[in-house]
Amino acid sequence: MSVYSPRLNQLIEALRCLPGVGPKSAQRMAFHLLERERDGARRLSRVLAEALDGIGRCPTCRMFCEDGACRYCSVQRAESGQLCVVEGPADLVAIEHNTPYRGRYFVLMGRLSPIEGIGPDELGLPQLATLLDEGWVRELIIATNPTVEGEATAYYIAEMAKPRGIKVTRIAHGVPMGGELEYVDAGTLAHALSGRTAV
Repeated sequence: MSVYSPRLNQLIEALRCLPGVGPKSAQRMAFHLLERERDGARRLSRVLAEALDGIGRCPTCRMFCEDGACRYCSVQRAESGQLCVVEGPADLVAIEHNTPYRGRYFVLMGRLSPIEGIGPDELGLPQLATLLDEGWVRELIIATNPTVEGEATAYYIAEMAKPRGIKVTRIAHGVPMGGELEYVDAGTLAHALSGRTAV
């Protein structure tokens, strides 16, 4: 039998859908909203409903956008001839905010994982193939994460691009700036050594 009232129990359970939020964190958030932030909670509820109704996905790059107008699919960006493939929206934002890259993007919304039932169709790879066939992509930059699934996804995408004569590059992974070799894990060090470049 729950120690919470039915509505409080529903609120706590609803908050648990957020990443990294367990039962205790959800309880703490629910109590905070009810005790001190009722106006904030109402605003959150309203803004969340508006976001869910008003934010969709770009039919071309799959990034979140409003009213079908995607800021990342402009003609100017296509003129660079570069298309960067990322796993998720947060990866796109990281590249956009921290690098000079201003080409186009394609957001997979995941990575290949047969165990989880995520295959090429779930990642929009047929859609990516259509983009590659348009003829404007001269360089495909693969920016998936350096995990087993990320590497498998990168390999699959590279194999899609090669028959089309598109240059394929992969973002570098390795020793971080300011890092000391003795503290870097073996996998990262091996990857950094095998991916070395001329100086």
